[in-house]
Amino acid sequence: MTTEHTAVRPPAPALDRWRALLAAHPLTVDLVFYLGCTVYAIALAITGEFYGFRIWGSCAAFGYAFAAAHTGWLMATRRRAGLLRSRWVGLAGIGVLSMLLPLTVLVIRRLTGTDWLYTPFSWSAQPEVWVIERSASLLLDHGTPYVDVAALARAPEVNDYTPYGPVMAVFGLPRALFGGSPVADALTDARLVFALTACVCAWLTIRLSRTPRVPVRAAQFAMACPLTALTWAVAGPDLAIVGLMLVAAALAARDRPVASAIVLALVISAKLIVAPAAVVLAVLVFARLGGRALARFLATTVLACAVLNVPVFLVNPRAFVEHVIRFPAGLGQVTSPAASPLPGYLIASTGPAGKVAAFVLLAGAAAAILVWLLRRPPVAGSDALWRIAVGLGAFTLLTPATRFGYLVYPCVLLGAMLCFRRAEAGDARPTSS
Repeated sequence: MTTEHTAVRPPAPALDRWRALLAAHPLTVDLVFYLGCTVYAIALAITGEFYGFRIWGSCAAFGYAFAAAHTGWLMATRRRAGLLRSRWVGLAGIGVLSMLLPLTVLVIRRLTGTDWLYTPFSWSAQPEVWVIERSASLLLDHGTPYVDVAALARAPEVNDYTPYGPVMAVFGLPRALFGGSPVADALTDARLVFALTACVCAWLTIRLSRTPRVPVRAAQFAMACPLTALTWAVAGPDLAIVGLMLVAAALAARDRPVASAIVLALVISAKLIVAPAAVVLAVLVFARLGGRALARFLATTVLACAVLNVPVFLVNPRAFVEHVIRFPAGLGQVTSPAASPLPGYLIASTGPAGKVAAFVLLAGAAAAILVWLLRRPPVAGSDALWRIAVGLGAFTLLTPATRFGYLVYPCVLLGAMLCFRRAEAGDARPTSS
């Protein structure tokens, strides 16, 4: 088996028709998208439970409205020359008004001291931000980022938990090492570390995939989508994780299985719920390079995960299992607050039979995706990203304990898929296998 392969398989006729329809009316699609985002931002600004959500909605509404107005102007005028006629102008407005502005406001507002309060209407950052910053301090002081909730002199509470792998604590190290003054605290806010990581990973992914020009539609999925912009401003860890996942996928698609496995181990050791991506990338490596490359990929992934997790596990095995496994699975001493009203949660909330039904649906979806993966294995990066997006989307929708914000993963992955597809169209060549 050689390393040269065809690009993406020809799309299905139905998908081809939809793509042609959208391509024929790009500005109309843009306008509908931006108007929908504007309505969502306004609704969140008015009804949001969290202070950060309301601030984001108030700022983001102007960014999306600007993009909608610019798109309307493009549709109404017929002049074709000029920099301002680029569709990227609207996206730039979203980047400034819907992402950078609310992030800046909330980072500064956080200096007033609202962490750890049981008043969501005053939070300038979501709890995961300060929990991750605390985990970094614990890692430096005790060798583990986890509170031993069983050893507390009081009943444990939700904020005692850090439901992430040990690698996630790295994002809190700047605050733990250099924080302490208002200026230092602002500059070391974990959200800035998440944002920087996401941007660097996006740049690396574009370089590795050799995307000649990022499609506007890809940027709308990956950046301008309210799920991404909101996460950027109020939290951020999921953007850093999905960014690293894209780098791992790009490395696998460029036939660098060992490097891909190392990055993938970082991803899994930060957030365990994205581990199913490893299955897809393993099949991609096998489809492109064969069994020996797959063995190197799997061995490197396992070894790297062991190096990243075992030392922390040995410091306090009980705390590791409680935080990383039991709490996210809903089996911890405190119930996970992940309860967005998505199908899996709604079905499970009807009672014991509903919970069983939800798990049966989840298992059925997993089995169907696995059959799809094995019968039509991915041979290009876009193939792999499409399957990962479907898998994580199905998991988010059907698992009994879930968060609406996890849908940011399929959104970003779909945007990246469009970038990979454009690059693969330029690299297409006959197979030599």
